[in-house]
Amino acid sequence: MRKELWFGVTLMALIVGAVIWFMPAPGDWTNGHLGLLMLALIVVAIMLGFPTAFTLMGMGVLFSWLAYRHANPEIAVQQTLDLMVQRAYAVMTNDVLISIPLFVFMGYLVERSNLIEKLFRSLHLALAWIPGSLAVATLVTCAIFATATGIVGAVVTLMGLLAFPAMLRAGYSTALSAGAVTAGGCLGILIPPSVLLIVYGATAGVSVVQLYAGAFFPGLMLTALYILYILVIAKLKPSLAPPLPEGERAVPLPALASTLQAGGAVRALPAFGAGMLRAFKGPRNADVSTAAFARQLGIVLLPALAVAVIMGTLYEAVTAPAASVAVEAPLALGGAEEGSAPLDDLQAPPEESPLPAPDAPAGTAAPGATPPATPAATPAAQADALPALAASAATPTPRWFWITTGVVVVLLAYFYWRFSLARLEIFKMLLASFFPLALLILAVLGSIVFGLATPTEAAAVGSLGGALLAAAYRQLNFRVVKESVLLTAKTSAMVCWLFVGSSIFSAAFALLGGQALVEQWVLSLNLSPVQFMILAQVIIFLLGWPLEWTEIIIIFMPIFIPLLDNFGIDPLFFGLLVALNLQTAFLSPPVAMAAFYLKGVAPPHVTLNQIFLGMLPFMGIQLIALVLLYVFPGIGLWLPTVLYR
Repeated sequence: MRKELWFGVTLMALIVGAVIWFMPAPGDWTNGHLGLLMLALIVVAIMLGFPTAFTLMGMGVLFSWLAYRHANPEIAVQQTLDLMVQRAYAVMTNDVLISIPLFVFMGYLVERSNLIEKLFRSLHLALAWIPGSLAVATLVTCAIFATATGIVGAVVTLMGLLAFPAMLRAGYSTALSAGAVTAGGCLGILIPPSVLLIVYGATAGVSVVQLYAGAFFPGLMLTALYILYILVIAKLKPSLAPPLPEGERAVPLPALASTLQAGGAVRALPAFGAGMLRAFKGPRNADVSTAAFARQLGIVLLPALAVAVIMGTLYEAVTAPAASVAVEAPLALGGAEEGSAPLDDLQAPPEESPLPAPDAPAGTAAPGATPPATPAATPAAQADALPALAASAATPTPRWFWITTGVVVVLLAYFYWRFSLARLEIFKMLLASFFPLALLILAVLGSIVFGLATPTEAAAVGSLGGALLAAAYRQLNFRVVKESVLLTAKTSAMVCWLFVGSSIFSAAFALLGGQALVEQWVLSLNLSPVQFMILAQVIIFLLGWPLEWTEIIIIFMPIFIPLLDNFGIDPLFFGLLVALNLQTAFLSPPVAMAAFYLKGVAPPHVTLNQIFLGMLPFMGIQLIALVLLYVFPGIGLWLPTVLYR
């Protein structure tokens, strides 16, 4: 018997043994004990290979009938059937779930645009100067592609075909290469637009918009920790990630750049700037048109133009005059300084004005009341005062802005000093591969995070953007659309059936009193909020070994979420911790789906044990990231707080 089967059989035996040990004698069973038995049986049934969605429905229907039969056997069947219909209808009318097929369809279209190969190649050349450049380029490509697709299997498979053989050819360690591909591919679980966050939001009743905003910085933090680990390993043990030979760093130059380089030009800006001036004269560059030099010079100046636009926008924001309103009497703004709140944040005055005290003389206000309003100024006087008010409300430019501008100018100068003709070609490759994806990501996530569109509307825009991207790269044909639609229907049907099964299962669990029994048991432990969070995350981490994230979210989150109020824990923060923790569900043996995705496309000599060995350090990094997020919750809560609260 294989090791994986031994592990599964042993784990099932432990679950069954724990049930037998902790459950009372059959004659003393209550409905709550039946609920716990149902929970244990569902885990064993899923580990035996039964379909999760239909197993949930089957168990839910059976135990719902038992619960109703205990109350009134005559109508138990009718009540069970009614429950099935009501729960299925409630799931199918959930608007949040509409975004799942749209995001999945966008992901499959982007996957088939063949952008990932160009993106990996350009990043590989751009990062060739740092240690472990191939592995770092793999992680950055995975993070970008995960943001555009969110489909773990697709990212791991494509990078397994593209980056994994390249790292092996370059002499990288098999374990390190496998770990970089699998860990990077799993970033789609956490980085928006993540389907996991949509499923959690629909299950826990948390805003998907706030979950997306909250998961942004934890996703970047986890990616940065992965890259830091690769850099340290490549620096300390160069044999595991040797530097690339000069031949693989070489970038072929086009005819114009080759001509300029042969003439002694090295840096792109002086070469094309001087070439542009000479092109107007004609004789020295008779074979090159002025338009060719203008196009190249425009590409060279793009970084400077982007920096100018960003700094100009920032300047307008920090020097914008404070909004002011002419009012007849001072308004209480909840402790904010007068004039510091924008117009949209001003509170309307209370409907009931303070009344004089009963024994006070006429015309005397009650203690603490607002003084009577002074007569309003004439329109002419108000018009004359407007310029003065605007001038007085102007905000001086803060010192930090000029310091930041100086630093940016120095960095930009250093960038152009290092911006050679070869780097210009790499920059063009990035323009053709990275920036279209960046525009798509900004259009989707920016519209969600800044409240311009709901997740469903943004997903529809993303689907259109994915189709336009595939069309721009001449990959949008009937076969691609057909495959994308079929895969989207398959994935969406799986998720929706899981929701129906989970809804019926959760209803049966609640009918049997299982939730109340769990809550009573947890409260009897007298845990502090910290201890409860540690216990919950340990349970989720262990569940990630035998189960996938869908099963953990669908089955166990309805059990954990009602307990959060007892410990004063924000469900949004808990969801971010769960999303970060569930990275391990794809990396933890023996049911590590990322390992099997990679094994399916890896060379024959690469074994599962080597892949598992490479994933273990990245699992440790995930636990470090989990601790950092818990110790510094602002990593996840700062952006939602700034934008929505």
